[in-house]
Amino acid sequence: MAASSIEWTELTWNPTTGCDKISAGCKNCYAEVMSRRLQAMGVPKYENGFRIRCHEDALDIPRGWRKPSVVFVNSMSDLFHDKVPLKFIKKVFKVMNECPQHVFQVLTKRAARLEEVASELKWTPNIWMGVSVENEAVAWRIDHLRNVPATVRFLSCEPLIGPLPNLNLTGIHWAIVGGESGFNPRPMSADWVREIQRQCEKADVAFFFKQWGGKNKKAAGRELNGKTYDAMPKRQPQLSAA
Repeated sequence: MAASSIEWTELTWNPTTGCDKISAGCKNCYAEVMSRRLQAMGVPKYENGFRIRCHEDALDIPRGWRKPSVVFVNSMSDLFHDKVPLKFIKKVFKVMNECPQHVFQVLTKRAARLEEVASELKWTPNIWMGVSVENEAVAWRIDHLRNVPATVRFLSCEPLIGPLPNLNLTGIHWAIVGGESGFNPRPMSADWVREIQRQCEKADVAFFFKQWGGKNKKAAGRELNGKTYDAMPKRQPQLSAA
């Protein structure tokens, strides 16, 4: 477990680590950079750097959290990566199923595999499922997400590296938008952000603006149109003790 500085979650849980780049949004992957840093520090979980690993010993961690929390699953990996066995994905879902006091936010770029295995997984209301959509070239991921029986389906348009003027938000409940940050961030147009915000408003989709990004993301802030957009999905499950 780790407390998270990510604005739209509270904790992170990484039963898998490592990944491979598959689209333009992966170019400056923060998780890859962090994995190398942790490997250099001698952290056992990252001894293989950014290669895919499944961590059986991390599976039961959420069972020990007493306080109901919002949890980002695999901030350092992609649960639906082809190298993560379906058997292990089912183990992760079993833990989430059996911890209804927590909300689990799962995010993937492997939308096709997500849909392929979705029917073999148990989708309890506390599992929110999202796909990354960094530009129009990967907007097809939304179609796969729409076919997944999650109570909350969301988009992560971060890093937003191109306009998304024709989003089909049918069956989508939440959109997160953010600019790229780090050493050499790609620029994001304010018009792109406002365009997504207007589409979300029209479709009654919760809109969360995470950051403008840049080399100094804190200085750039996260205000849009003179206000902070931090809406969360309306369809939050009823939390209860395990």
